[in-house]
Amino acid sequence: MKARVNDGCISCGMCVTTCPEVFRFNDSDVAEAYADVAPECEDTAKQARDDCPVSVIDIDE
Repeated sequence: MKARVNDGCISCGMCVTTCPEVFRFNDSDVAEAYADVAPECEDTAKQARDDCPVSVIDIDE
């Protein structure tokens, strides 16, 4: 499973807080998905996507 953060991230940190195993802030202080979603992180990655206030996270299942 792969995740990505599309253009439009507002750097709120919701995804980074919810699923730090997959999401982090890059050098521009914008969230990015830096790792594939491991099976044990699928639920938290999906929660990060669902909680994103600007809906910029996509997850390929």
